[in-house]
Formats: sequence, C-alpha cells, structure tokens
Amino acid sequence: TFVLFKVFYLDSLQPCVKKISRMLDLVDLPNTENLKPAELSGGMKKRVGLARALITEPEYILYDEPTTGLDPIMSDSIDDLIKHLADQLNVTSIVVTHDMFSVKNVADEIAMVHDGKIYFEGTPEELAKCKNSYT
Repeated sequence: TFVLFKVFYLDSLQPCVKKISRMLDLVDLPNTENLKPAELSGGMKKRVGLARALITEPEYILYDEPTTGLDPIMSDSIDDLIKHLADQLNVTSIVVTHDMFSVKNVADEIAMVHDGKIYFEGTPEELAKCKNSYT
C-alpha cells in the first residue's frame, strides 16, 4: 500500500513542491519550506504571505500596509521586493499605505485618497511639486 501511495500521491506533489520552492526563492526565502511560523521573523512572515499570493500567478497584487510594524531596513527590503516582483513577473502592484517613504520607493503612479475622494493623482515627481494641503 505504501508503494502505491508513494507512486501516486507523493509523485503528484512534486510539481507543487517545486512551485512552492520557486515562490519562496522569488521572495528571498530559499530553503525555508520546513520552517514553522514561530520560527519566522516579521519580515519573513510578510514575504511568506507574498509567496502565498504569488503561487496563483496573479495579474494584480494588492498590498495592504506591507511595511507596517517593520523596522526601516526591513521596510526598504519589502519595498525593493515589491518593485522587483512587479518588474520580474510583470504584475500590477496596488499598494495601500500611509508610509510616504514607501510610496516614493515603490510607486510609478500615485492616487491619494481622503474621505473617499481622490485629492491627488500623478507620479512621485508630481507629488513632490504639489501644493495641495492633503499632500
């Protein structure tokens, strides 16, 4: 019975295991497949969450406050990863954040929303020149 289980079940898992490993490599977590959640740092947990989203090969990724709770160095690392994945995988990244440093690091286009109204729409360069009190 074990031989049949191994042949039919474990062999059918190999493509999944390879894909999981590839996604973890993409988010800079090689060889971490067997770690438990308690063994992951805050930044690693963020990247595992991203790998979980990438496994479905999306066209769009929505990031909700991706750098919240991270130190500045890890925040920069997550920002770099967002940009890298957008370029490498040709996905559209939508980042919701209050972190203006992160906005400047990851955005090609920005929409600033307050009370359900868009107060600014443009590039980071245009935002730097904007005189709107909400920006």
